[in-house]
Amino acid sequence: MEILVVAVVGLLTIAFTTSLAPRLRIAAPLVLVILGLAVSLIPAVPEVTLNPDVVLEGILPPLLYATAVSTPTMDFRRDFRLIGGMSVLLVAVSAVALGFLFTALIPGLPLAAGIALGAIVSPTDAVATSIVREVGVSPRITSVLEGESLLNDATALVLLRSAVAVALVGQREAGQVLGDFVWSVAVAVVIGAVVGRLNLLVRARVSDASANTVLSFAVPFLASVPATLLNSSGLVAAVVAGLVTGHGAVHHIRPAHRAAEAVSWRTISLVLEGSVFLLMGLEMTAIVADLGGSSLAVTGLWVAFVGLVAVLGVRLVYVTAVLVSLNRRQRRSGDLRERLTAIDSRLTELEEAAAHEPHEDDRHRRGPRSFASMRLRVTRKQYDLDYYDAAPFGWREGGVLTWAGMRGVVTVVAAQTLPTSVPHRSLLVFVAFVVAASSLLLQGGTLGLVVRLLRPARVSPEDLAAENERLDRHLRAAAFAALTEAADPEVAEQIRRQVGRIARPESAAPSRARVQEVRLHMIEAQRESLVQARDAGAFSSGTLTHALAALDAQQIALEMQREADVREAEEETGEAPEDVPDDGAAPDGELSDGEARDGELPDGGLPGGGLPGGGLPGGGLPGGGLPGGAAQDLAALDDPERTT
Repeated sequence: MEILVVAVVGLLTIAFTTSLAPRLRIAAPLVLVILGLAVSLIPAVPEVTLNPDVVLEGILPPLLYATAVSTPTMDFRRDFRLIGGMSVLLVAVSAVALGFLFTALIPGLPLAAGIALGAIVSPTDAVATSIVREVGVSPRITSVLEGESLLNDATALVLLRSAVAVALVGQREAGQVLGDFVWSVAVAVVIGAVVGRLNLLVRARVSDASANTVLSFAVPFLASVPATLLNSSGLVAAVVAGLVTGHGAVHHIRPAHRAAEAVSWRTISLVLEGSVFLLMGLEMTAIVADLGGSSLAVTGLWVAFVGLVAVLGVRLVYVTAVLVSLNRRQRRSGDLRERLTAIDSRLTELEEAAAHEPHEDDRHRRGPRSFASMRLRVTRKQYDLDYYDAAPFGWREGGVLTWAGMRGVVTVVAAQTLPTSVPHRSLLVFVAFVVAASSLLLQGGTLGLVVRLLRPARVSPEDLAAENERLDRHLRAAAFAALTEAADPEVAEQIRRQVGRIARPESAAPSRARVQEVRLHMIEAQRESLVQARDAGAFSSGTLTHALAALDAQQIALEMQREADVREAEEETGEAPEDVPDDGAAPDGELSDGEARDGELPDGGLPGGGLPGGGLPGGGLPGGGLPGGAAQDLAALDDPERTT
């Protein structure tokens, strides 16, 4: 009963804090840590100790998986070199540099134990990175920070394991450490990719939304547990499974299932994130009690302060060097654009030549797929250059990248995995806790102020509006092509009348089911065009995400309406839904399917195109009755190049 009461109180605390934090303009994780610290000081509250295995194997895999699923793989790919460097090289350099520092500050501490502590405090925390999303930095900064925090745990834990082995057993070759790291990452990537792919294939065949969501809960553990048993990184395996799932979900998982899954995972993430931050604060009493004397506490505070300054200093030096390299590469982008243009022209010539010149041996002839693949690579690189130009990294962005690299619960639980035989273990755990807590409170509490002072570049409203207009043209063209291909003239005319809210004068009309089927086909065509645009990098990830969500919402509404029509036909008339005419008129004073009440959209639409603000930042996908905003300009269905 006591455990149940504590769990209920914890859930209520998380819910209350999450609701209150925005009003206080403080990130909810910070409030939970402070609350946990305050409660731990109450004498009646028993000591709380986190089980590191529970956190590393039970809590972090689903949290990292949920973050990875929502991480745009397009942005991850574009900055993979930067993310990989900060996840591997920066962690390794920080661990070694801090190891020497801790050895000098703590008398009698072996270098191996110092490097172990350096590995513990070096990685940024994926859960703590959630604070970054609330301060309004550019999507590119958020993407880099999230990617770094998702992958750097593998580097840190391999270094920690190797340093502990040296401290307890003796000498260990650098080649062994490198081999452990390669094995840990490679095996985890393979397992995560296989699990993610199987996840998509299996869930594509599950028709029940609730069962589909339950299956998704098992995926991070299906990836992390085998990886852990093979002495590789279970966290990296969960991340890779999430990336594969997030990238392929639009093809394999139904919109209604994706919507149900997203809501469920947001709830789970809220509970797990809140729990780890609350428990992190509550653990302070147990860590201090294990330390022993006040003199060690003072030493620990001093070492932790110097360590936090040092880890930020190393990060600043590394980020500065990276920015210099990025700016040097950016200055060469003009030459690269010219080369890409020349390659594109050459591909066009080769494609025309291959189409008109016969080959005696077709085995040596390049097919359309080969040219399409090469052209996609060129186009993707061109869009990548546009992305780098639109969101450059200068000293302002570098300052945010440095200050936003917070330590968190991973640092605390990693410290508690230290064996009891490691010299000065209690002091090392205390130092790690103080570094993590002070990093969260100091950096997280002032991150908004730092962003306001540095004023890093953000996407301008004009650029966003221009991108939305370009996306609207893209969707109109896809809708027009699908309507022309799939519909007979009668159905096409009825859809145009419905979108324009024009009643059909004739008595005969195509059935509602036929019209709905065509509209669903148009939505699917637009979704496929968005996926192709995503693969090429033609639009920003945020804009594509909102557009896909708007299409999903419209499809869900149409499918619900179709199911209602089937039930109505079976219960009242016994007729098949195809027999129900869809004339667009409003009999007996009622609204027709093509008309709309104030604030609603025609026939199966949702207010605002399925999302607030028209479904896209800046009000994209206007109208919403027909995907692509055709309701605002009926002629756009006949002329995809025309815009409102």
